[in-house]
Amino acid sequence: MEVARWAAVLERIRGELEEWRTAHPQATLAEIEAAVEERLGLARAQLIEEVALASAAVQIGRGTERPSCPECGHVMERHGQQERQVTVAGNRAVRLRRGYARCPACGAGLFPPG
Repeated sequence: MEVARWAAVLERIRGELEEWRTAHPQATLAEIEAAVEERLGLARAQLIEEVALASAAVQIGRGTERPSCPECGHVMERHGQQERQVTVAGNRAVRLRRGYARCPACGAGLFPPG
């Protein structure tokens, strides 16, 4: 994870909130909290996606090690990349693009968790 990039994201959020506060001088504490949460929610989803995709699990089926089928035990074959979209806290979408494997014997598919 690139620390400088995340420092820049937080600095951008701080700047956006400064502008928001100038435009909303009479905002209540609840409105301020909602504005902060809105911006942090976007950054949280980005960070979740980045951390999840940093896992070795995204490389399923690459190299010499291939997983066994959880259904029948046969060695699975790499079957390209697949993308899933999941919803995280704050109702934010996170896209996970990972290697996908399929069992040639029973047809079961494997999309790594995480």
